[in-house]
Amino acid sequence: MIFRTIQDKFKVKSAHKFLEDELKKAKRPTDKKGISSIACVVDMDAFSNAEVFQELRKSLDLKPNAVHVIGFKKTADKNGMFSIPFVTDKELGWNGSIENGDFSEFAGRPYDLLINYYTDNRLMLKLMSTKIDARLRVGLEAADSNLNDLIFSCNLNDFTTFQAELKKYLKILKEVA
Repeated sequence: MIFRTIQDKFKVKSAHKFLEDELKKAKRPTDKKGISSIACVVDMDAFSNAEVFQELRKSLDLKPNAVHVIGFKKTADKNGMFSIPFVTDKELGWNGSIENGDFSEFAGRPYDLLINYYTDNRLMLKLMSTKIDARLRVGLEAADSNLNDLIFSCNLNDFTTFQAELKKYLKILKEVA
């Protein structure tokens, strides 16, 4: 038991080091425009209605499988049945790795837009965000501003406002028509 606690503390320390190194890397600008695939990292402890992100597909006039959502829960809920795959704190590995098959598959493809839909400053959420390859990153004001290119100041539970603001700014940036 003591060994497990010490091991977990070292995993967290190595993950913080990995995150710090990733945030120092320079972002590569790209000339590509347009949104055809969206990844969403959602804190399911604070926002339980993660299925609502599928509305973005209709709002932005995207293909049926263009929006991919992965959640984070502090602990696994054995009673709940979730249609959205999620990661827990226990799946933190060495050097910032995330030992979850669903997440590995999720992070294995590139996206045009990453939505970091969380306000809590949690290590796993930040790690998930840095491991996803996305051209444009969007998040909420209370989260770490180093992770996002575009930050919205709205309540976590006010998805309608977030969706309207996202569409407005994507039009301004000429990412959607």
